[in-house]
Amino acid sequence: MQRVDWSPDQVRDVLRTVVDPELHINIIDLGLVYGVEVHGPVVDVKMTLTSPGCPYGPYLLHQVKDTLLQMKGIDDATVAVVWEPPWGPDKMSEEARLELGFDV
Repeated sequence: MQRVDWSPDQVRDVLRTVVDPELHINIIDLGLVYGVEVHGPVVDVKMTLTSPGCPYGPYLLHQVKDTLLQMKGIDDATVAVVWEPPWGPDKMSEEARLELGFDV
């Protein structure tokens, strides 16, 4: 089997397909993904949620891992939830802030 090497930026692009079901914006533009590391066939993602009580947290984590495992050449993926630094509107892309009505 031919090995596929993914860059962190390419992984982030793929993760744009994971959309927050409440806000209808992808997790990259929401600023929920804090870090992506690729170690050959393994991807490690550090991300946060909009709040510790986010009702869609388990769903989003499952979607992220499932999306990563569907990538060609990826055999394993870890998704770690971190709370530092705290998430806020400043983490979102300009487009996401505009769409949600935040001042840019």
